[in-house]
Amino acid sequence: MSKNQNSRGKGQASGKGNAKGKSKGFTKGNAPFKKKSQPKKKSSSNPDEIRLNKYISNSGICSRREADENIAIGLVTVNGKVVTEMGYKVKLEDDVRFDGQRINPEPKVYLLLNKPKGFATTTAESKGRTVMDLVANATNANIKPIGRLGRNSLGLLLFTNDDKVVQKFTNSKHGVARLFQVELNKNLKFEDLKKIQEGFKVDGKLITVEEVSYIEGESKNKIGIKIKNTGNTILRTIFDTLNYDIVKIDCVAIGHLTKKDIPRGHWKHLTEQEISTLKML
Repeated sequence: MSKNQNSRGKGQASGKGNAKGKSKGFTKGNAPFKKKSQPKKKSSSNPDEIRLNKYISNSGICSRREADENIAIGLVTVNGKVVTEMGYKVKLEDDVRFDGQRINPEPKVYLLLNKPKGFATTTAESKGRTVMDLVANATNANIKPIGRLGRNSLGLLLFTNDDKVVQKFTNSKHGVARLFQVELNKNLKFEDLKKIQEGFKVDGKLITVEEVSYIEGESKNKIGIKIKNTGNTILRTIFDTLNYDIVKIDCVAIGHLTKKDIPRGHWKHLTEQEISTLKML
């Protein structure tokens, strides 16, 4: 795997995150001499609709603010009619054009990052470093991380703009399992291991995991634990309750996806086969 690669081929690209921002695909042109009549504003109740400025921004052409400016001066048409109304909504199948050139809906992107320490899992602006800095060069698509890893936690983090996959992961009943390797400050007692396997209540809430075991060939303070929760705060809840301190958390697998061939701090686009398997989980 080569470093600093930012190719976006189907399921082939990989790289190390160090970009500073997105590129802009178009420049502004002159406003049309004569504005056409406005199409009727669409209802906001349809979940299949998206704001026009977001549609344009998601395609990678420009930022949402720049999209608003281009809409205001009449550079955007929807199904052949100029739209200058802020907040106008479109469907993915609509014919949206910027300065005469058709805009294609945002393609679905699936990105896997091997997160290092020191990066917060957030899409919001932050004074510190975030995981979005690591994948800034990977794609122009509006991807977001699924779930959370603490700033000092390590391992796999999946990014996508596919809402159906996000919903699959965040569904509490049918979520996708993640495998963690947890290092504790002392050996885990066998009776505590059994307690985790069987589940126990914390503040009246039952805490359960999919699997838990000692790691073969390692000392008893290194544990493998599989959970379906999208965050790793449940791990701290479990071990804090049992009076253990966590030294290290490393997510080593998400469903069928592993860290193989992804060095720490690097990312890769999923292959078509990996994407298909992910959707079937």
